[in-house]
Amino acid sequence: MRSQLILGVVIASTIAGVLTHAQAPTPFKLGTFEREGRTFVGIVLRESVVIDFPTAHAAIRTPASTVAPPTDMKDLINRYDTGLRARIVEIVRSVENAGASRPPYVHEVRAVKILPPIMYPTTMLNVAVNYSEHDLEMAKLREQVPGMGAATSGSALPNTRSAPGIWERAADDTRWNPYVFMKSPAAIIAEGEAIRLPPGRTNVDWECEMSAVVSKPASRVPVSQAANFIFGYTLQNDVSDRGGRGDTRYGSDWVVSKNHDTFAPLGPFITPREFVPDPQKLAVTFSLNGQVLQQANTSFMIHNVFEQMAYATSIMTLRTGDLVTTGTPAGVGSARTPPIYFKAGDRSVCTYEGIGTLTNTVVGPTP
Repeated sequence: MRSQLILGVVIASTIAGVLTHAQAPTPFKLGTFEREGRTFVGIVLRESVVIDFPTAHAAIRTPASTVAPPTDMKDLINRYDTGLRARIVEIVRSVENAGASRPPYVHEVRAVKILPPIMYPTTMLNVAVNYSEHDLEMAKLREQVPGMGAATSGSALPNTRSAPGIWERAADDTRWNPYVFMKSPAAIIAEGEAIRLPPGRTNVDWECEMSAVVSKPASRVPVSQAANFIFGYTLQNDVSDRGGRGDTRYGSDWVVSKNHDTFAPLGPFITPREFVPDPQKLAVTFSLNGQVLQQANTSFMIHNVFEQMAYATSIMTLRTGDLVTTGTPAGVGSARTPPIYFKAGDRSVCTYEGIGTLTNTVVGPTP
């Protein structure tokens, strides 16, 4: 009897495993593309091919095809859980079943123009000094500016306390409070587009970062629920002008340092949250002209992505497609001896394990 019971459990477990495997979708990413003058949302497989979602949707008829195709990425995110995810899975399965007979709505990624995955988010928030080693390496820059603090390796500065209604500190929390700033969506450029150095600005630096893409309106979201408000993840190079504003008024100027045109390379694609089991266990690499200059892991963050979401939404409501960009690790150019800054002809490559690789060249000012 006992052996029969064990056999029954084994068979049931095997069947469950087979069903789970059969039901698990092929991993995919999502992006925005242009081909022959037409912009469309695409489904990316294996980083190499893209399915034209609207065209595939029209060609593949199933009971689920009654759902309308997405008009843009924000529309896709809004309706992802109410029919579009299931439709994506159907389309991917159909393409895979076609084998070598590639349908006309499937293209090589290199044959289409990659656009920013989110063209213009309503709000783009970035988190400052969120890695301890980056905090330390930036100390020499902060100490030169009146009113700026020295390095603390992420530990709370003297007199750090809760910000009522925004950030409540636990008694044993030795970290400083999160710090976010706004970056202009107008600075966004796509994978492969050029970072353009502003005239007269020679101290332009890189910051290889991961962005959380907001899935639905989020206000005062607790840390424990923050994952439910993240659709997926993409990459941003938070390009930074370290040259200052020419005086010491208020200690710093985030508009000057972060918001020049082209200073927000974004993409190349969005990886849905379901394909990122733990965003706090991802390897990070940045290289400039083939030389690795940043190498870290998202586990090194001072505040994790869910804490950042909670903090940001305690201040403002974030909407579908908004971005919370999570900070850069150590290895920026301005902290090196001698400093290294972007120059025309450079090639920057930012990679986060499982999310993707964002590549951009650097060009000089417009004549």
